This record gives sequence, C-alpha cells and structure tokens, in this order.
Amino acid sequence: MKVSCNKLWKLLINKGMKKSRLREAVGAGKSTFAKLGKNENVTLSVLPDICEYLKCDLGEIMEAVPESKEQ
Repeated sequence: MKVSCNKLWKLLINKGMKKSRLREAVGAGKSTFAKLGKNENVTLSVLPDICEYLKCDLGEIMEAVPESKEQ
C-alpha cells in the first residue's frame, strides 16, 4: 500500500486555492510539496497543519491505495 494525496489536490481545486498559497500558509517548503505531488513520504508534522488550515480531516486529503492503482 502507498499513500495518495490526490484528494488534497482535488480539495484545493474545489476551493479555488493554489498549492503555493497553501504551502505558504502552513509554512512548508517547496520540497515538501514536491514530495506530496509525487506521493512520497513527508514529515508527518506538516499534515495536521494542512488539515487545520483547510478545516478538514486527514482522510479528506489522503488515502491508502494499492501500489498498482496509484499510478
């Protein structure tokens, strides 16, 4: 199983928000958001910050998916 952040990107589209705005609001680095975009591991502390800013739950920004289905 891998983690997919596709839900996060869809949520941003629905809110009309750019990734850069969210990144700056939570104080995350560009490399962190690059990793999120590639569904790579990131520091866990950034995820609650994203959820707090977007007023959502972790399940609303990411999900566990089988590796073959993620691509």
